[in-house]
Amino acid sequence: MDEPEGRFRRVRRWKPPTYETRVEKMIREATERGEFDNLPGMGKPLDLSDTDDPDWWVKRKIRDEGLDSTALLPASLQLRKEAQGFPDSLADIADESAVRDILADFNRRVREAHLTTRAGLPSVVTAHIVDVDEIIEQWRSLRRGSR
Repeated sequence: MDEPEGRFRRVRRWKPPTYETRVEKMIREATERGEFDNLPGMGKPLDLSDTDDPDWWVKRKIRDEGLDSTALLPASLQLRKEAQGFPDSLADIADESAVRDILADFNRRVREAHLTTRAGLPSVVTAHIVDVDEIIEQWRSLRRGSR
């Protein structure tokens, strides 16, 4: 307390020791090498309009890459979507027996879906069995029209 007036004693606060993690080091080194310079979208705001959805990044990736999102649907909805595509989705198949096999397989999967129940979940709307002969007729006329 013998310090002259006007002089202040400098007090240093204790700081915990800092260290650089491996990831931080890799980022710092990449920045120093310029690997983050001129990236696409640089200087543009990020589109965060759909980030309230927990699956936003998956949906955005599917949209940006032009991927088919049908595989993400529940099986019952996949079957309905597949049925909506008949007979147009079969137009490239030249063999009638192959078309019949595809439709028979579809009907088998629909029957399986009807028999499969999930405990505790409400019943889901599934696809209906398709009339193979009716779709074959539509397929034939579609094939005749494309020749």
